[in-house]
Amino acid sequence: MIGYVTLGTNDIQRAAAFYDALLGEIGAKRVMDYETFIMWAVKPGTPGLCVIKPYDQKAATVGNGVMVGLAAGSRENVDKLYRKAMALGAKDEGPAGPRGDSFYAGYFRDLDGNKLNFFHMG
Repeated sequence: MIGYVTLGTNDIQRAAAFYDALLGEIGAKRVMDYETFIMWAVKPGTPGLCVIKPYDQKAATVGNGVMVGLAAGSRENVDKLYRKAMALGAKDEGPAGPRGDSFYAGYFRDLDGNKLNFFHMG
């Protein structure tokens, strides 16, 4: 089971502003906040999403084939959150819509190029 996911960033303040605005839409707030690491969760102890400056102090890079899927709870929320990500400057990687019979998702890259999606099954 996933407890948290970290995404590398080269500009933690820019990443923090992006995720404050985006994850705030689903009620997530900062639950840990340090100079080089910030974690958001809906409540402490639940799965979280983090941005981090790499420990080895080298530049953060995007993992090819790596993607984080964030449960949105409904198709309407997928649409809303995907639009919010686009408004915040994310790059489109596949607009919100059905993918097969019971999977609905919108794909994007954050400001550091990390690939994510919001999804709903059912």
